[in-house]
Amino acid sequence: MNITVCLKQVPDSTQVKVDPQTGTLIRAGVPSILNPYDHFALETALALKEKTGAQVTAITMGPPQAKSVLRLALALGADRAVLLCDRAFAGSDTWATSYALAKAVKKLGKTDVILCGMMAIDGDTAQTGPGIAQQLRLPQITFCESVSVTGRKLAARKLIDGGHEIAEANLPVLCTMVMPHGYAPAQPSFLKIAQSQEKPLESWTAADIGADENLTGLKGSPTRVDRVYAPPQRKRGEVFQGTSAELTEKLLAILEKENFISHD
Repeated sequence: MNITVCLKQVPDSTQVKVDPQTGTLIRAGVPSILNPYDHFALETALALKEKTGAQVTAITMGPPQAKSVLRLALALGADRAVLLCDRAFAGSDTWATSYALAKAVKKLGKTDVILCGMMAIDGDTAQTGPGIAQQLRLPQITFCESVSVTGRKLAARKLIDGGHEIAEANLPVLCTMVMPHGYAPAQPSFLKIAQSQEKPLESWTAADIGADENLTGLKGSPTRVDRVYAPPQRKRGEVFQGTSAELTEKLLAILEKENFISHD
């Protein structure tokens, strides 16, 4: 069985700030990390590898420094790593990113399972995984807490409102993974990190995957971001004290003043 995991290098969202003058993210000096949802997808793939003997390929699209998340994937146990790196990919929105990743998956050859994080923490769109499935005309199961494979069938525990359900699909299939509560990403040992530096890491351009450059990067992106801005800081709430009767009277007075209720 062949498993492909789509990864993304993202800025650490706890340290990202917005430039108030330009409305763009300030990335300088902000450390980059493997998107946590993708990290869990990778661990899920490696767990399937341990049970089934599958081959795991990690793939990401980004600038040369995105190799670091692929090195991490190799150190954790991935068998192959591919970086999509080309100026033609610059500025891609989720549509163009899905197109490029789908073309890369096709180039990889036979793929039985594609795992993606539910979303990236720098965008929160949750669109790339489903976009890849659409491009490849594959069935998809989203918001998966866990997956298992028996023969040519995958079963997923899928998060839904108020609980979960078990969904099944025949291979090949794409799944997007949600992180369990309290999830702590696994980290490789120093020895595994050192050994991963010796493993080959492939780099593919748009031409290598046969991508139409009119469908990649800014040319292929229908989304246009006008600006990014931090929401205005909300005023501190007012705290009232008193007996239940006094607080009830105070609440009723506020609701009447704001025209939510009347004494008509």
